[in-house]
Amino acid sequence: MDQIGETSALLAFALSLAELSGKAILPHFRSLLSVENKQAADWDPVTEGDKAAERSIRESIEKTYPTHGIIGEEYGVKKGSSAYTWVLDPIDGTRAFVIGIPTWTTLIGLYKDGKPFLGLMNQPYIGEIFYGSAEGAFWQRGTEKRRLKCAAPKPLAQALAGTTTPHLYTSESGIENLRKATRLLRYGGDAYFFSLVAAGHMDIALEAGVQIYDIAALIPIVKGAGGVVGCWDDGDVTQGGNVLVASCQELFDAAKKVMGG
Repeated sequence: MDQIGETSALLAFALSLAELSGKAILPHFRSLLSVENKQAADWDPVTEGDKAAERSIRESIEKTYPTHGIIGEEYGVKKGSSAYTWVLDPIDGTRAFVIGIPTWTTLIGLYKDGKPFLGLMNQPYIGEIFYGSAEGAFWQRGTEKRRLKCAAPKPLAQALAGTTTPHLYTSESGIENLRKATRLLRYGGDAYFFSLVAAGHMDIALEAGVQIYDIAALIPIVKGAGGVVGCWDDGDVTQGGNVLVASCQELFDAAKKVMGG
């Protein structure tokens, strides 16, 4: 199978995983939830929606591609014997999920030889999917589909930026300076902000202390739309860290400088 055929087959499978996980999650959204806390020192919630979604995804991968590895937020690492590893966050934005705000998403990424190969962000309640690969980035809802393209370059002072919360940042990280340097710094979007950069609605998205399953799916979406993905402290973004994405290199460099990079 050639590269295009391989990408198409794996992307079709990823889309099937999104549908499967959505069916597992939606019965739990805006329902009476049992919420567990994964951290004694903070509130890091997990619900049966998170667990049911990851179980459904993992079962399908293990049945269809038994040699593929899996990294999941809820059920850990399964080492594979092939070049491929799926990276899963069944509900990114569980806090939003718990309080009934539909900004949570399911993130499904696929690495090949340790590098991002394709990625998908699904919001089943709204019914829209963002996905990307070397073939480009796309938005889909029902029968509607369109190619994604980042916004045209602009000065940092005109940029629209987003992050989940300023409380994730240290006082010396520069997040307050970035707020002052941009036209808008919006909070509360979780992974959605990254896909909205790919869609051209925002110019910058960033997050501190990101895990691999928080970013793996988003890298191909942003890059497929022509955006730039990295870490403001020069870490390896494919593994997580202090992640910064922008619609163009000039804006990325300007935001990175403000963040102290």
